[in-house]
Amino acid sequence: MKIQLLLYPDMTLLDLVGPLQVWSLWPGAEVELVWKTTDPIPTDTGLSVVPTHSFADASSKPSILFTGGGLEGTTRAMADPDVIEFMQSRGERAEWVTSVCTGALILGAAGLLDGYRATTHWMALEALPSFGAEPVKERWVIDRNRATGGGVTAGIDFGLALMGEIAGQDLAEAVQLALEYAPSPPFDSGTPDKARPEIMEQVKELFAGA
Repeated sequence: MKIQLLLYPDMTLLDLVGPLQVWSLWPGAEVELVWKTTDPIPTDTGLSVVPTHSFADASSKPSILFTGGGLEGTTRAMADPDVIEFMQSRGERAEWVTSVCTGALILGAAGLLDGYRATTHWMALEALPSFGAEPVKERWVIDRNRATGGGVTAGIDFGLALMGEIAGQDLAEAVQLALEYAPSPPFDSGTPDKARPEIMEQVKELFAGA
């Protein structure tokens, strides 16, 4: 099991770390954190992540190819020919092609979601049809060998769901227990359906023009 995760400047750290924390407990799995170089990559939290592999020496046929999302960093990655070429070359050979949050837009820009059902952050769902994908308003979506997660924190759910799909429910449940993943948020405002209208407007203003 070779798990290959794309890094890029200003990506959302939790998009990466959520599934990575889950998959790090996958017996026998090898993880590759990949970027053009192995220089530290700044994320949107200010915390940097150090790639383990460059594009040049990353495995050519990963078991799982993954990318997280972000805001301006994702937009730049979608327009970067090197990123698109890398995602296309690995995506053609990977057993699973996956993303969390707006990482789905990077998959879309690389032509890897055409004809597939997929999800992404609620603010980006309407962009999926422009890449030939069918948008689905769910926490995660698995369609054949494509697996996509919703926004940011959905990465943990997505990671467990994919682990269960590939390795079985027992392992996924064991990992869930090991991580003590039993969400009990202090507020019930985590989706557009549940958030108060004034909170929705506040979030839209926060990300306006991002």
